[in-house]
Amino acid sequence: MPRRKVLILCTGNSCRSQLAEALWRHEAGELWDVRSAGTAPKGVHPLSLQVLQEIGVSTEGLRSKHVSELDTTDLDLLVTVCGHAQETCPALPGQFRREHWPFDDPAAATGSAEEILAVFRRVRDQIRSRIKEYLARS
Repeated sequence: MPRRKVLILCTGNSCRSQLAEALWRHEAGELWDVRSAGTAPKGVHPLSLQVLQEIGVSTEGLRSKHVSELDTTDLDLLVTVCGHAQETCPALPGQFRREHWPFDDPAAATGSAEEILAVFRRVRDQIRSRIKEYLARS
């Protein structure tokens, strides 16, 4: 059975989509080909990598990339994880299901270092929960 393909899209491809890419790959194993991209990539946020490593999720190969770098013609699913990406997503070639899963932007968190890290962990856990729910019914 061929692996299904998912693209997780946000604006900066630095936090939410990176978390989702790594978590989806971790949860789905070889069943899914998982990619992420941004409409205006900014580089992977170091706290995204830290909160993934805290729970034993591999960050190998994660890099910030523009959606135009990826072939979308054979996608099965496109998931937007921020409102801006949902609104500004370019027309992409291919026939695929689109879903919008909005999450808070942890890069916008303010406060002490501990408070900001807590936001990254909360968003990580919310994304993981949503992915597990999706995979359980797909």
